[in-house]
Amino acid sequence: PSIDVVFTLRESLKPNKNYIFYCQSCGDIVVKDRKFLRVLPLPSENWSDLVEEWCCHPNPFARSTLHPQHGDCFVGDTFFLLNSRNEPHVPESPKSKENTRVICKRCKTMLGETVSSDTVKYYVTEVIIQPAEQSFNLTPRSQFVQSMVAQCLLELSSAKSTFRFTIKGDNGKTYILIWLLNSDTLLVESLGSSSSHNDFTLFGDILTPSSGPVGTWNAVKVLYQPCIQCRNKELADAWECDMGVHPLKFPSETCLELLLILGLSTTSLPPSLRCMNSFQV
Repeated sequence: PSIDVVFTLRESLKPNKNYIFYCQSCGDIVVKDRKFLRVLPLPSENWSDLVEEWCCHPNPFARSTLHPQHGDCFVGDTFFLLNSRNEPHVPESPKSKENTRVICKRCKTMLGETVSSDTVKYYVTEVIIQPAEQSFNLTPRSQFVQSMVAQCLLELSSAKSTFRFTIKGDNGKTYILIWLLNSDTLLVESLGSSSSHNDFTLFGDILTPSSGPVGTWNAVKVLYQPCIQCRNKELADAWECDMGVHPLKFPSETCLELLLILGLSTTSLPPSLRCMNSFQV
């Protein structure tokens, strides 16, 4: 995209700089002027399952948890952990799963969830982080979701040689199976007069009148299978037990948004290019 909305949190968040966290959906300030003393990457969510393979004695980490202290930011695959420090929008003492949800005060979008009494998890698809000195520009929702999910797929496939992913909701359900084919696809689309301005295009809501007669975009090409309403349950169960498949967790509403984005992208392709074996493209 001409506007670079994809960034690597590990590279963008620097210690001793002031950052503001915005709700991606409405632009409301979520965390104001937070300065981090440490920005540290977290291991994969299933790291503890592998400890038995690494250690010849009982798991030494069984009773310890990775929770950020004051001034820490821990970065995961699809989220980051902050010390909540009595922030007003964070539930103080969660008593049930529903009470752990961190909600935007203005638009009521789910931004993350509380992990403990002093730790909150924000999902990368729900917040925009910018240095305090920069002005905030709201990015169209579907463009942002596509970009952040694509970035997650690229980073994990590069770092772990993992190309199959399960997209899970915060409710524990699997929504989509994704198989990354390649990351060097170049898309070209004519932006000339259309019979209907309401037709969905391959690039969703990122088209603007100033884009010129032809638009080109870098893209990732994926195969996917929907898993809602018990579809593809046998395949999903098989992937669940496969160590070569990496789980990615997002808010359930965002998983449905992503499934809609994928479906609309598929229908914009010529019919002969929409399927590969039993997967959609």
